Amino acid sequence: AAGMFLRLLSDVQWRAAHPKWRRMTSSQRRTSTTAEPPPLSLPAQAQVVICGGGIMGTSVAYHLSKMGWKDIVLLEQGRLAAGTTRFCAGIVSTARPVSIELKMAHYSNKLYQQLEQETGVQTGYMKTGSISLAQTQDRLISLKRIASSLNVMGIPCEIISPKKALQLHPLINIHDLVGAMYVPEDALVSSANVSLALATAASRNGVQIHERTTVSHVTIQKGRVTGVETDRGRIQCEYFVNCAGQWAYELGHSGEEPVHIPLHACEHFYLLTHPLQEPLSSSLPTVIDPDGRIYIRNWQGGILSGGFEKNPKPLFTEGRNQLEIQNLQEDWDHFGPLLSALLRRMPGVEALQIMQLVNCPESFTPDMRCIMGESPTAQGYFVLAGMNSAGISYGGGAGKYLAEWIVNGYPSENVWPLDLKRFGTLQSSRTFLRHRVMEVMPLMYDLKVPRWDFQTGRQLRTSPLYDRLDAQGARWMEKHGFERVKYFVPPGNDLLDLDHSKTFYKPDWFDIVGSEVKCCKEAVSVIDMSSFTKFEISSTGDQALESLQYLFSNDLDVPVGHVVHTGMLNEKGGYENDCSIARLSKRSFFMISPTDQQVHCWAWLKNRLPDDSNLVLEDVTWKYTALNLIGPRAVDVLSELSYAPMTAEHFPSLFCKEMSVGYANGIRVMSITHTGEPGFVLYIPIEYALHVYNEVMNMGQKYGIRNAGYYALRSLRIEKFFAFWGQDLDAFTTPMECGREFQVKLDKGMEFLGQEVLLEQKQNGVYKRFTMFILEDHDTDMDLWPWWGEPIFRNGRYVGKTTSSAYSYTLERHVCLGFVHHFDEKTGEELVVTTDFINQGEYEIDIAGQRFQAKAKLYPFSSLFTQRRRKDEVELSGYQRE
Repeated sequence: AAGMFLRLLSDVQWRAAHPKWRRMTSSQRRTSTTAEPPPLSLPAQAQVVICGGGIMGTSVAYHLSKMGWKDIVLLEQGRLAAGTTRFCAGIVSTARPVSIELKMAHYSNKLYQQLEQETGVQTGYMKTGSISLAQTQDRLISLKRIASSLNVMGIPCEIISPKKALQLHPLINIHDLVGAMYVPEDALVSSANVSLALATAASRNGVQIHERTTVSHVTIQKGRVTGVETDRGRIQCEYFVNCAGQWAYELGHSGEEPVHIPLHACEHFYLLTHPLQEPLSSSLPTVIDPDGRIYIRNWQGGILSGGFEKNPKPLFTEGRNQLEIQNLQEDWDHFGPLLSALLRRMPGVEALQIMQLVNCPESFTPDMRCIMGESPTAQGYFVLAGMNSAGISYGGGAGKYLAEWIVNGYPSENVWPLDLKRFGTLQSSRTFLRHRVMEVMPLMYDLKVPRWDFQTGRQLRTSPLYDRLDAQGARWMEKHGFERVKYFVPPGNDLLDLDHSKTFYKPDWFDIVGSEVKCCKEAVSVIDMSSFTKFEISSTGDQALESLQYLFSNDLDVPVGHVVHTGMLNEKGGYENDCSIARLSKRSFFMISPTDQQVHCWAWLKNRLPDDSNLVLEDVTWKYTALNLIGPRAVDVLSELSYAPMTAEHFPSLFCKEMSVGYANGIRVMSITHTGEPGFVLYIPIEYALHVYNEVMNMGQKYGIRNAGYYALRSLRIEKFFAFWGQDLDAFTTPMECGREFQVKLDKGMEFLGQEVLLEQKQNGVYKRFTMFILEDHDTDMDLWPWWGEPIFRNGRYVGKTTSSAYSYTLERHVCLGFVHHFDEKTGEELVVTTDFINQGEYEIDIAGQRFQAKAKLYPFSSLFTQRRRKDEVELSGYQRE
């Protein structure tokens, strides 16, 4: 019955309502004597070809057609909505911890609400609300953090008592609950019908839809999409959109030039029951019990309940191409723990007659966030897949952002957390993906405290010093597949406790990081920063300089040996990258970017640098180990090792020189530390890395040298008000909005990308300002810590969110960085943010529903660092000046 019901969604209503579709598709049941009508022939060319007729493909088609693009073909290898979409549980939930996912889900909910009226196709939309349950205080804190985000976005949401939860859903057992979160506007839909409604609207707008058509591969010439080969012929096209769900990976690898789409399918189980004796009300809220790993929704008077078990079963690792997903094997033993959790939460279910255990594949990604965007290697090849079981919640919003991306060249929101280019080829190994998704699927409902790390797929990219640092107590985190040190556990500490320290409060590493910070300020510390992305750009003539001058906002025509801090801006003046560039010679430049820029920055430059054989862009990330020597004694260590004077007179700030250190030659030394503290970064050819590290540590003994990690670095840079790309800066933030006008060559009469927007902002003002907040009435030991994403209130009104925060061991206070907006109180319209507006407000930061007073600053507290003013100011001038 369940199977029939699900089939009816995609067959009966759809085909009854649209007779012309009968001609295009073979009917589900035919006797052998019935002749099949010939399918409509494929067009020879189209502007856009979309592969996949599930919720993602139909949403992209719908939104492209809404934006006025008509020359679109959607191809589906089976029948529309017959893949994962058909089996989707149909829960539209906006309670998401990542801001961009929350926005996508909110948009989807609003879209589905009016879709039936727009298309005439019944979508089964029912606003039921949802209740997320908390069995522990930590879970309740995580729900409160989400509730804060929902409330400031205008999405009704409240934290409720267990008793109130029972009133909303009389069948749940509340004896083990400490609280819950109620989101009244969450909804249920029939996901297959939503997909068919989107397809109907797209079809009416001119989109051609062809079922039973398999894409074999996409043709790419000179780095651009040129066409699509199918089992029914070739279509020439400019844009291809891979919405193939769990087959997106294989489709990406099917052509001569592979497009890496790191996702992997796992089996996902849910249970369907017959109706209760007194059938459940269709408006009963959906229950999400993450500590029990399950969700429960009403389904035709009975219930539908599934979850994310601790021991998931990956599927199709070796690649297996079923056209439509037939119902996979029932596995009651595997579902056992989830069934037990269901019976604990709803004891009344025991008397129910079970109709079916549904087992369907869901695609998961290496970091639990979906994948969208343009391929870094093939222009015009777009991807939208890997929904981590939230396809129906994200479908509307994700389709909208991708359509904007295709039409305008960029989406209307910062989607970097979801961008395909956050991954490299290294995440495409099938073994890696199989192991990682086995960790990711249980994490869907695990409690995620700040700064947790994946355990699988580790030690993939490591510095040559990995073993040496590991033996000295390094604790590791991973960024873009690269192992980086968080901090070093001193001998004698209980290592196990630290590894499992998971809290929203003061963490166990607090004192350890504090002593590393102290060493950076008073003596000298070494941080291995080999993971930074490193490119070299060189040319035979002036091509390198001329091209870079257009692509970067600061003036790069500096004397050889100087280092320039600059943004790589887009047409809107926003930061696509924030980097340091050293001029090695008249015709060659050395560029240092954040770790996760490796794929994104490469693609950005490749697509914009002139196609000139005399201009060479080379990724040299793997060639150099980077050691950051931070602290006032760094100068002593280096001068003794190199027998060269390293004082400011001989080696000024923001300078780069090749030197020998110890026995090793050809080491690029830069007087920059990315923290505002004095010191140097050494870029060491990897074969010398161990030698130079040992020399530095031996020579540094008398100066009190010690190892440090990225947590210390973060504390230092945040108290100095340094913005980092990917956390504080993004493609929607301009230099004018974060006090970096001095890093822009506006008055030099040179044209560069994003210039027009910056000139306009200079004249008319900005609509957001990067601001530093010092928490006033916050108790570091007892209160919840800020991490990032906390709402900022000015005079009681919401004005923005924090982007990063850290405890400042110098100020002995928490420091949050974030953007302040100015909304008109009556209309909600954005107004210009002036210095007076920032300085004249009373501020609070909301941490999980509790507000703490904060002092706002537009410049760092440099007066606190007077003992090293001269050195500081030289380096600060390279970074941040109000």
